[in-house]
Amino acid sequence: MKSINTMQVRLTIIKKLREKFNPDKLNVIDESHLHAGHVGARPDGETHFKVEMKSNKFLGMSRVNMQREVYKALELEMEDKIHALSLELSC
Repeated sequence: MKSINTMQVRLTIIKKLREKFNPDKLNVIDESHLHAGHVGARPDGETHFKVEMKSNKFLGMSRVNMQREVYKALELEMEDKIHALSLELSC
């Protein structure tokens, strides 16, 4: 069973991305089960995520700059909670 603390990682990602990017589309998928036993994986999950997001805030940005903005928004979580983050971003 997941602890309350780790269950919050996905919710924190959603909250921060909604606040910063006001997305038209946002899916945050926990893919941790696909990485069980790998480096960085925790038994209770919430270490590997896929983000699918569409936001007008990305207008005029290159793909690299879109990714940088997302990483900046999730900087604290990337330090010790998120091991891997896959991004599919569009405007």
